[in-house]
Amino acid sequence: MFDVNRFSSQPIIVFVIAIILSACSPQNGDSRTTIGDSAKRPLFSACRLPSLSMAVECANITVPLKRDYPQSQETISLRIVRLPANTLRPDPDPLIFLAGGPGQAASALAPFASALVEIRRTRDIFLIDQRGTGESSPLSCAALRDDPDATLAQSLDQEMVTRVHRCLDELRAKNINPLDYGTLAFVEDIEDVRRMLSLKTINMWAGSYGTRVALEYLRRYPENVRTLTLDGVVSPSRSIIAGGWQTREERLNDVIRACALSESCGKLQLEKILQTLITKFPPSGKRTTITNPRTGTSETVLINFDTIIASLQFLLYTPENAALIPYLIEQIAADRFEPLAAATQSFSRQIEGQLSPALHFSVLCAEDTQMASQHSNLSLTRSLYRQSLEACAPWPIADNFSSRIPVINNNTPVLLLSGTLDPVTPPAYAEEVAKTLAKHRAVVAKNHGHIISTQSCAPSLLAAFIKTADTKDLPEDCVNLLGKSAPSFLWSNALFPEP
Repeated sequence: MFDVNRFSSQPIIVFVIAIILSACSPQNGDSRTTIGDSAKRPLFSACRLPSLSMAVECANITVPLKRDYPQSQETISLRIVRLPANTLRPDPDPLIFLAGGPGQAASALAPFASALVEIRRTRDIFLIDQRGTGESSPLSCAALRDDPDATLAQSLDQEMVTRVHRCLDELRAKNINPLDYGTLAFVEDIEDVRRMLSLKTINMWAGSYGTRVALEYLRRYPENVRTLTLDGVVSPSRSIIAGGWQTREERLNDVIRACALSESCGKLQLEKILQTLITKFPPSGKRTTITNPRTGTSETVLINFDTIIASLQFLLYTPENAALIPYLIEQIAADRFEPLAAATQSFSRQIEGQLSPALHFSVLCAEDTQMASQHSNLSLTRSLYRQSLEACAPWPIADNFSSRIPVINNNTPVLLLSGTLDPVTPPAYAEEVAKTLAKHRAVVAKNHGHIISTQSCAPSLLAAFIKTADTKDLPEDCVNLLGKSAPSFLWSNALFPEP
């Protein structure tokens, strides 16, 4: 997930997604949970986040850099954001947010967290920026840095694999080992936060890749988790790289089939158009003149079929954006690229600054390439899948990553949320995880995409679950509503007028 409404991920974002949201400081007399020993306690102070209009509280803590080498004295700084409960006597088990990507900063989810008013009535909410993201010792490399003034030609750069390799070279030149920034290290960071805050138990919400982190935390510290909510579940046995390509292509084919069943949209014959585009835009690319929607200037860019498919894929994360795909394909076939460029730029601006590409590759290349087959039955995205493996080729591989093994838990209540139209973490992934969880409830939102916690009545579902810690005591009217959502494709008459 890359923003509060879409879990998921700048020019680099198009590639990443293609391979892959008024509190006051404690007053005198505040009876909040006593924070750990005085030498390590986080010192919270009022702060501002770019994505939130109200003030919140921030603190930095110091954690070991090299979790695999306890003798090392190297440390890094971790950023914690607290949205205080609207009471002087909050419940002792707050809600902790874990973001997706990998590479998204949890602080980017502050708008969503602040909107959970029922939960915040009695509980603090903590957002922990994963090491390497946000303000937690962020990883950065110039090769993947976003340029707000980039031309379309730069945005559609065909040399992304080379840039990813150069990023690794930059990190090594700074004596940074990407393996120090993996999932297992972040799990131990979370445990350090819990101990420093003197919290006996915690509630956890995790989205997309964050569910991998949460499940690994549950494996290691089951007694510390009161409730766990997983939204857009990543199965431990799945490679995000390989699985993402497979499920996104299936989702794109679903859009094409749904269009064919529509009387107005079916006239476009999208499958035939795509086959034509493969020939029209060969791997070597075709130079095309496009008017930049942001600047209004004409630019000549090199476009191939991979560029088109990569740019279309981020639209799959929500049904309302997926409904634009037939129109965009029709425009591309007529050599009109401005609508696609505008959609791409709009999405990039939405998530600008939320994702660390360097951390993204540090995690996925280390943890997922071994589970990714070099051979695939992909059709439209086969070349892009191979590029993602090539991009990861020189990156170091984690040899102690246990999250490939299913998590077995008999005591912790777990709520699993999925959308039937999710292009990266379909309901089947949640079903696979649920088989090893004794106390669980899977809720599937019909015709919803990636991350459903922000949709419809889902916030009230979260509030009820966290309040009671009982998967059997959920508001059934909400569960039923999510299961009976609106039609998946509402073709706009403005785009596809009926005769």
